[in-house]
Amino acid sequence: MDHVEIAGELVRDRFPEARAAFLAGSVLTHRRTPTSDLDIVVLLTGPPAPFRESLVHEGWPVELFVQTEADWRLFAERETADRKSPLLAMCADGMLLIDADGLGAVLQAESRERLAAGPPPVSATELEDRRYALTDTLDDLRGCTDLLEQAYLVADLLQRASELALLAGGHWLGGGKWLSRRLAAADPGLHRRLTAGAAAAMSQRADGTGHFTEAVKEVLELAGGPLWAGYSRG
Repeated sequence: MDHVEIAGELVRDRFPEARAAFLAGSVLTHRRTPTSDLDIVVLLTGPPAPFRESLVHEGWPVELFVQTEADWRLFAERETADRKSPLLAMCADGMLLIDADGLGAVLQAESRERLAAGPPPVSATELEDRRYALTDTLDDLRGCTDLLEQAYLVADLLQRASELALLAGGHWLGGGKWLSRRLAAADPGLHRRLTAGAAAAMSQRADGTGHFTEAVKEVLELAGGPLWAGYSRG
């Protein structure tokens, strides 16, 4: 638990007037690795908030997200509109290091409620746009004869397909490793088929794209089917 103690000491030393502070991220879970950093959300009453800073403290990489309550709500609204809110996740799942006036408990409860309620529904227009883009890129992969280009197409398709599957199911999005984790939680079977197919396709075997193509087609069917001919935008 030295990482918890170090995070608490850092907050107390740098922000003695902090209203609340959360320690979050993989460092609190079994997913912790030698490169895991300390993600710390700090709530102040005013300046120097808001700001973000990366630093190394006592040998630990640290990401500071320093905000006022008003800033916190502004960021939470913006991220919710994008259906991807690292801030809500950090406060919902994080450990309260400091809670001077009860704000930390309030924001943690609100974060959990908002995450459980799910993101705003995807519009029909956005769903069509994403179906079209995925269909078009999948066609590119089918016709690809350059193994180097194939790697880029597979990477693009994996992200597009994962996001479309989450949106079609009403789930929160994520970036990087969190996109994988969101899909794994929402649909473990589809996650396995997509990632295993992508790994085979990335192996650059001539016959390596078949399973991946089928998994992407499965996502398209979940979202309403492929869309290319007849697609039009003003």
